[in-house]
Amino acid sequence: MLVIVDEREIVTAGYACRFGSEGVSSAVFCPEDFREWVATVGDGDIFAVEAFLLGDCRDRVGLPKMIRERSRAPVIAMNETPSLEQTLDLFAAGVDDVVRKPIHVREILARVGAIRRRLETEKDHAVVGEMRVFFDGRDPEVQGSVLPLPRRERRILEYLVSNRGRRVSKAQIFNAIYGIFDENVEENVVESHISKLRKKLRRQLGYDPINSVRYLGYRLGDITG
Repeated sequence: MLVIVDEREIVTAGYACRFGSEGVSSAVFCPEDFREWVATVGDGDIFAVEAFLLGDCRDRVGLPKMIRERSRAPVIAMNETPSLEQTLDLFAAGVDDVVRKPIHVREILARVGAIRRRLETEKDHAVVGEMRVFFDGRDPEVQGSVLPLPRRERRILEYLVSNRGRRVSKAQIFNAIYGIFDENVEENVVESHISKLRKKLRRQLGYDPINSVRYLGYRLGDITG
């Protein structure tokens, strides 16, 4: 999930729509609401944020510090006009990248991925046992063969791999895949997606790599490879 902050609702709504068309959930805020949210939101919700996008905001240089107190996710500032002084101020404030609008959402996603790889020293994929799971939209490979997955199931597998060794709740998975403010989808849909994903992985691997504990959540099993 991405968080988009801008004073203009038309801007946040436009980016949310375009990210949605790429299968990426988002939450949008005006600066005042965002400051309150980032200071009070629960750890599970903020853990689901993959990146923060800062548009036109008053006192924008103060937001990265607030974010860093709660999250290590990439922070990208979006400028409307070229300004060396503004760009330098934003980098000094702690943002990870500064881009100039208009910019395609796919380029933003590519930049987010590059920053996350640098921060986490990860490649564009992870090998977990007999699975090779990619973080650039490609379907995973299982025992050397591509396993086609619907977008939601693929995103859930990527999320579990990114958090391997850590148990994540159904709510955390839902927030990461659908966004924390999607009221049109029931949280229980996660169980259906995971059930279908587990059946496909079990059929390919011969065993179920996803461990689940009622009320506690899901964790990718301890698989070596």
